[in-house]
Amino acid sequence: MDLLTFLTFSLLQGGETQNPNAGNAWQMWVMLILIFVVMWFFMIRPQRKQQKELQKFREGLKKGDKVVTVGGIYGTVVEVKERSLLLEVDSNVKIRVDKNSVVKDFSEAAQQQ
Repeated sequence: MDLLTFLTFSLLQGGETQNPNAGNAWQMWVMLILIFVVMWFFMIRPQRKQQKELQKFREGLKKGDKVVTVGGIYGTVVEVKERSLLLEVDSNVKIRVDKNSVVKDFSEAAQQQ
């Protein structure tokens, strides 16, 4: 019996519990809700936390920070604007990148190792 047929049958019953499978309907809904809660707790919540930390990192960038872009370009921040950064990737080689392309600060990772 598919879900639509089951729901239609349950609605036509009008709350009567003559159907021996009526208890199974509540168990099904409880399991669906439980699965959603577990997915939120283990998948959605950590991802949101990680996104907030990355946004906080991008907003806190300042001149002299060493960063890595999504494309794998290592550089030092020379100038910070509202939506872009000017990175020095080598002596006298500067590129402008979008702030959203910066993913991490590699100077902190190097100091911890």
